[in-house]
Amino acid sequence: MAKIIESLNIESLAYGGHGLGHHEGKVIFVPFTAPGDLIRCRISREKKRYAEGVVDKILSPSQLRRHAPCPVFGECGGCQWQHLPYPEQARSKESIFRSILEKQARVDRNLIRPLAAAPREWGYRSRAQLKIHQTDRGLVMGFYRRGTHLVADTESCPILHPRLNEAWALFRCWLNGTPDSQYIPQLDLETGDDGGIRAVVHYLGDQSGRLKEHLAPRAEKAGISLLLQCGRKDNLTLVTGREELIIQVDDPSLSLQYGAGGFAQVNLPQNRALVNEVVALLPPNCDWQVLDLYCGMGNFSLPLARRAGRVIGVENFAPAIVRARQNAIDNGLNNAEFHALPAHEAVSRFSTEEGFDMVLLDPPRSGAWEVVKELVRLQPQRILYISCDPPTLARDLVPLLHGGYRVEWAQAFDLFPQTHHTESITLLSRAGG
Repeated sequence: MAKIIESLNIESLAYGGHGLGHHEGKVIFVPFTAPGDLIRCRISREKKRYAEGVVDKILSPSQLRRHAPCPVFGECGGCQWQHLPYPEQARSKESIFRSILEKQARVDRNLIRPLAAAPREWGYRSRAQLKIHQTDRGLVMGFYRRGTHLVADTESCPILHPRLNEAWALFRCWLNGTPDSQYIPQLDLETGDDGGIRAVVHYLGDQSGRLKEHLAPRAEKAGISLLLQCGRKDNLTLVTGREELIIQVDDPSLSLQYGAGGFAQVNLPQNRALVNEVVALLPPNCDWQVLDLYCGMGNFSLPLARRAGRVIGVENFAPAIVRARQNAIDNGLNNAEFHALPAHEAVSRFSTEEGFDMVLLDPPRSGAWEVVKELVRLQPQRILYISCDPPTLARDLVPLLHGGYRVEWAQAFDLFPQTHHTESITLLSRAGG
């Protein structure tokens, strides 16, 4: 029988989104709680130094609590904090980010800037992967239930851009009850700054021609660009419309195209805020040599190329490099070059006797451990680390701080309201450089 804690006070929020309390000297993490809640909880997992629990009953709710607008909040694995007002979410993210850098990388708290909050807490997300399952009672469509591969069926999502919710409703209608819907596990929806909508239907059947005939006229009439993915993501077929979406960055605006399977931040206004912060680091009329690792389609590379002497962009996903090169041409930038290869190989390959004035890295959630070791060896003047995961950022900062670098400043950016996730920028410079 599961252990019951009869009374637990939730003191704060922890990385990962859970509320945190203490019981008999042990930290207890409980999801979907708020600071100030007094709860009875059931222990679901117990370790030597901490335990995880679930709410059995809220004895006294926190004054911070609000009603979550999503009908599947708590079931769906996407959001953790819809029950909290956005100012409290932002305050907690800033506190968690600061605490992780202080404790795990010994960064001086005075070097950590206030969080850049999102301008919109709802309707911001420009990309979504909807899971699909055809049942005898109709099409189930939504996101995975928390901790499972079962789909939480819902009609829309309040953090998605309204255009994507509209497209979601159309595809639910188009696919429900069709012979091929049982072979469609996923629908990818994306939108850009140009208002375009791109849909990628994942198809595991052997009647793709029939599916194309069914969807093509409907998507064309709705103004949706449609692609079919049969198996791997490099096996994409354009059915109707144009594959590329456009995002805009910098001022004056640069228009950047990216294709299906490529990467763009899910919060386009906050992505522009990130880019603005990055380009502000370059002094006027500078001739800096910049290396941009994990460059994608040129999100940072091309705004930097407007101000630097030379920019080298590196990305392992070859189709993104094709788009980056074309984006440079389309925007009249001839001092940026792009290469498709792993990031950890690029630092030494492109290093010169003069070295880079700045290396920018924007790695995936797993961080850039191998790249960091190369940077310590080659000692570029400045390192700008853009991270979507504070713990791996802190891990990667440690060898840099032991290897001749100091943190100039760090700042969290909220690109993901209603979730615990945080983006950040950290600027390091070579000590004595």
